Amino acid sequence: MHRWLAVFFVVLMSLPVLAQDPAPTPTAPERLVSKIINTYPHDTTSFTQGLIFFDGKLYESAGLYGESDLREVDIKTGEVLRSVPLRRSEADLAAGQRDYFGEGIERIGDKIIQLTWTDGQAFVYDLSTFKVVDTLTYTGEGWGMCSDGRHLYQSDSTNYLVLRDLDSFDMIVRFLVTFNGQPLAPNLLNELECVDASVYANLWQTDFIVRIDKMNGTITAVIDASSLLTAEERAALDSSQVLNGIAYNPETKTFFITGKQWPKLFEVQFVAAPPATK
Repeated sequence: MHRWLAVFFVVLMSLPVLAQDPAPTPTAPERLVSKIINTYPHDTTSFTQGLIFFDGKLYESAGLYGESDLREVDIKTGEVLRSVPLRRSEADLAAGQRDYFGEGIERIGDKIIQLTWTDGQAFVYDLSTFKVVDTLTYTGEGWGMCSDGRHLYQSDSTNYLVLRDLDSFDMIVRFLVTFNGQPLAPNLLNELECVDASVYANLWQTDFIVRIDKMNGTITAVIDASSLLTAEERAALDSSQVLNGIAYNPETKTFFITGKQWPKLFEVQFVAAPPATK
């Protein structure tokens, strides 16, 4: 069995088999790999939870309790050009409340929305000043988020994506993500990026990204990103420092991808995987 597919079969074997009417055999997802176009430095203090590219600039959400922030980053140098911490007030912390854990981000017009992991709050920043101008609420967890210009798509630790109204942030519907006709396991769909008719999702604690048809939740491609880091770079990371962060540049049709506290940011194209060998 090919390595890229084996990971998904292991996940799916743990799912219950449900009685149902026979369905057409689903089309197998494409096998893609990440072709490196450019490599840039990445700030290893950033526990990357969200990544967006807009108007030639890269914006990043960093997580961890007490260390979360929103930042603008120089792509070529990795330098943090400006940042704003995501913190509770001193009074709240003194009262025993835990600090915020920053998660996925997305730009809507002249605003950036940043999710939090378990607090059910999303903070809205003015893009030009990084000042918080609004706070949104939601139920469940916040993981990743992206927009196609009409709706917001959010991951929440389940095997569903949440479709939200772009203006009100209200949930419209949740739809199941499937692989080869079976539900994907929960706790996989993480950072998201919307591109045309698809939602791209990092799969948490794996070296894979999936491309999801946003109309029906079907995984249409599996992207192996395991070759980005060298063996030495990978050996220097711990189990929490996994692949996460994906942003798209529509002008070059390339993606920026990185990981939590990774030393590098990669500009890549997703291309067909080479033929498998026995």
